[in-house]
Amino acid sequence: MQITSSAVSLNVDDVAASSAFLAEHFGFRAEMSADGFASLTRDDVGMNVIFLRRGLATLPADQRDDHASGLILAFVVDDLEGELERLKSEGVPITMPLTAEEWGERAFQVRDPNGVIVQLVDWNA
Repeated sequence: MQITSSAVSLNVDDVAASSAFLAEHFGFRAEMSADGFASLTRDDVGMNVIFLRRGLATLPADQRDDHASGLILAFVVDDLEGELERLKSEGVPITMPLTAEEWGERAFQVRDPNGVIVQLVDWNA
């Protein structure tokens, strides 16, 4: 098997709201989009983030009404404190304050308009 690219696909109620949040606050851009679908990317992220509208007929019936919950969309960054201050200055509510774990992870979280958790993290092992 050869994997040529990676993506995470999340079902949300409002594709445009989640897409705009990642574009405005995290520098993503739409690579492809259609009614109920958007695939966003950044040159440095190594994967696409895909938003699908809940209830979309192209989804398997047992997935159509699922919501992107129980997961964390995590991005490792170089300047965690700088990103925290930037997001605060942009008016993004911080839903989990900056924490440090014993295994070396430091992180904080925000939520997009659909409730998708976005975590910024660095590793200080």
